[in-house]
Amino acid sequence: MKKIPGLLSIVALTCAASAVAAAEPLPASKSAAADQHVILITLDGFPARFWRDESLPLPNLRRMAREGAAADAMTVSNPSITWINHTTLVTGVTPRRHGVLFNGLLLRGGVDQPPRIEPWVDKERLVFAPTVYDLAYRAGLTTAEVNWVAVTRPGTIHWSFAEIPGAEGKVEKEMIAAGLLRPEQFGWFHGRDRKSMTWEDATWTQAACYIFAKHRPNLLLFHLLNPDSTQHQYGPGSAAAYTALAYADRLVGDLLSVVERSGAGPRTTVFVSSDHGFKKVAKVVYPNVLLKQAGLLAAAGAKITHCDAVAVAEGGLAFIYVNNAARKAELLPALKQRFAAAEGIARVLDGHEGPTLGMPTPEENQGMGDLILFAKDGYAFKGEAAGDAAVAVSLGYLGTHGYPASDPELDGIFIAQGNRIKPGVALPRVANLDVAPTIAQLLGLQIPQAEGRVLTEILRPSGR
Repeated sequence: MKKIPGLLSIVALTCAASAVAAAEPLPASKSAAADQHVILITLDGFPARFWRDESLPLPNLRRMAREGAAADAMTVSNPSITWINHTTLVTGVTPRRHGVLFNGLLLRGGVDQPPRIEPWVDKERLVFAPTVYDLAYRAGLTTAEVNWVAVTRPGTIHWSFAEIPGAEGKVEKEMIAAGLLRPEQFGWFHGRDRKSMTWEDATWTQAACYIFAKHRPNLLLFHLLNPDSTQHQYGPGSAAAYTALAYADRLVGDLLSVVERSGAGPRTTVFVSSDHGFKKVAKVVYPNVLLKQAGLLAAAGAKITHCDAVAVAEGGLAFIYVNNAARKAELLPALKQRFAAAEGIARVLDGHEGPTLGMPTPEENQGMGDLILFAKDGYAFKGEAAGDAAVAVSLGYLGTHGYPASDPELDGIFIAQGNRIKPGVALPRVANLDVAPTIAQLLGLQIPQAEGRVLTEILRPSGR
């Protein structure tokens, strides 16, 4: 493996940058807290049950919990996957309102063609509710994101270091000039030269540290991905998963150290949450093979060539779309019966039942399926249509999410520490809907028509 120069000196270099003066903010409104800073860190796929495992070494997170507030569990949103729940965390509303149902935007094919998911569409095409960073920007506060999602070209982020950054970006150029990154390293985020997720998480942490040290944003959104990637491959509860979670704690500690050394610590509040938990996978169900067996889909190898109905898999959930509108009334009852009898499928719901799960109906959002499938424990869905086997042993895919958010194994974590947070508060459960309203309160903002609530029980009165 090629050695990556400079990675071991990330913290030293970034802490040195903390002496750089903050950029001039835009004029803030009277109600906005222009002297306050809030950081929201998400540890992708961190299950609440592992937070409760005292054998897992998490010194930084546990110190945050002692000095601030922590919940025993956090209820997430359906579908329990990454982009959906990150969007709930910053909007305070369910997917029925904010509109995100996939890790990207589902784009319909032709009448007999499968849909595809495009991740890099503009945020305004994807997110239909105001976010806390939109509100902060419009109030004259400064905003930043590192590896956040559903945030392509939002127009309301001052400093961005994207999931796939480029050497021509504003922050990237600054980091190159500071000697923190080299231009060729940006190719390590994708393509044939892509490096490990541990390197990517370390580099995203480096960027978050740099942005806070130099620019002092009022709101910083920061997403670490390695715990999710590791648990998909090796399964939750594995030695690799525990190592990934401990490493994420180490990276959180790097950012906390920069905040403390910056001098802005007394005016900074840090939230740490996860977007979903994880379940173990032993077998994989291929709903598109079931549709092929029913004569409703044709495939040439891995390519779906024709489909009257098609499945889009999201781990523990799959959406079924009937492309042939003329046959929908005929096909839906038959498909419900067929999927309900199939191995590995726990529940089959009509798409119009989406609102009972916090999701839209098919009429409200073109990405919503006509049917919703949930997998049984130990099973997960995949979208491939090749081959004849509808169920197979899972290899190299030993954990996933997407199952009902009511499943305790999907619970996420919630920790808050710093300015305005009462010390030593233990909460039995919060909802991820509550995070955005609480952040907004700290920044002197208000989420319009929020479905979550401000967690007043963890907040000290202003000025104390």
